[in-house]
Amino acid sequence: MITFKDTQLALIHIPLHLYSSFLQTILQLLLPNESRSNGATSNGNGNGNGNGAVRPPKGWPYEHPFVNISVTPIECSVVCSRTLACELFIPALEALNATAKSQVSITPEDFVVMQVDGEGLDAGQRVLELTSPLAMAGISIFFITTYFSDYILVPLRFRTQVVHALEERGFQFEDQTSSYVNPNHHSRNKHSSTSSFEVQPPGTPPPANISELQTKTFATLKRCNIIPTVDSDLRLVQCAGRRDSANGMNQGRNRNSMTSAADDALHLGLVKCLISSPYPRFLSLTLTDTEPASLLLDHTLLPNFTQDILLGSKDDFLIPITLDLRELPMESTGIVCGVAGRLVGGTSGTIENAVEMSYLSTARAGTVMVGEDELSRALGALRGAENGVLSTLD
Repeated sequence: MITFKDTQLALIHIPLHLYSSFLQTILQLLLPNESRSNGATSNGNGNGNGNGAVRPPKGWPYEHPFVNISVTPIECSVVCSRTLACELFIPALEALNATAKSQVSITPEDFVVMQVDGEGLDAGQRVLELTSPLAMAGISIFFITTYFSDYILVPLRFRTQVVHALEERGFQFEDQTSSYVNPNHHSRNKHSSTSSFEVQPPGTPPPANISELQTKTFATLKRCNIIPTVDSDLRLVQCAGRRDSANGMNQGRNRNSMTSAADDALHLGLVKCLISSPYPRFLSLTLTDTEPASLLLDHTLLPNFTQDILLGSKDDFLIPITLDLRELPMESTGIVCGVAGRLVGGTSGTIENAVEMSYLSTARAGTVMVGEDELSRALGALRGAENGVLSTLD
């Protein structure tokens, strides 16, 4: 099932050397401000204490529809509501000198996010199936794989085109619920609610098929000297907060909040990760109002969490393959689909199945995650796409 979340999101790019300048802001995003959440003001009105004190959230799920905080070898990237971007990040940005200020970017247009339940197809095929109709329609997207679900961010102004593009490929959106029905089990709805809407053509002619899209994608990457890189020392773990933590799994609630002991331990572990000096090597945190926190993190950060706090295997490592997209325009299309298509199609055969992969889009980078035992096959597919050019960081 796919659902549109009620969001107007901003994407924020922060260079790693400026991470410390935004650390307190990021912590405020994780642990919302009492005055902001409860309507308190500096004169003491409202339920807050009026002094802007940071308080723990009222338990997971998160109070905002969607937030992603990612620190990768390329950047710090934040996705949050436009309101929070203005309240939290604009003041921090204004405090910088002119040179530093010019290096931080906040998208001027809003994005909307679709939540895709992570069931059914394997992750790689799911990435390809969901992104290919949008890439073929020339719609720029960001894709985030989490422990429970996948999330696709698209420009808010293209929301109707997104529905149209997916319906044209057999996906169905039912009435106002925006529910997704797997096209493999349902025939195409010929009387789509958006059938009269004509998709605006992209700036350049869209590719005729997935193969052409892959060719164009990797030609663009090569032209911009964007080479997939692998840090052989970086191993990631995908995990999540427990679904029952907000229900008091460990009993004993804080008198001043609705958080359980498990929630508090999770909050503490996340703060420890974020304040790693000078910054965590890799951490992606996704918070929503419907699911527990989802994490993709450097396995060396695991000791920041007590053993019973996180769901997921701590021994199944994922290796990130990074694409530095800072030289590409943000509106570039087809990157996610092109990479996913190359990995899914280029690693499947009559004997072997396709490489299992997941994907993380950040403001200025793309990261493909594959298992340790499948790294060589994945790199082989990408080497083929890049005519043998691949960088490995030892």
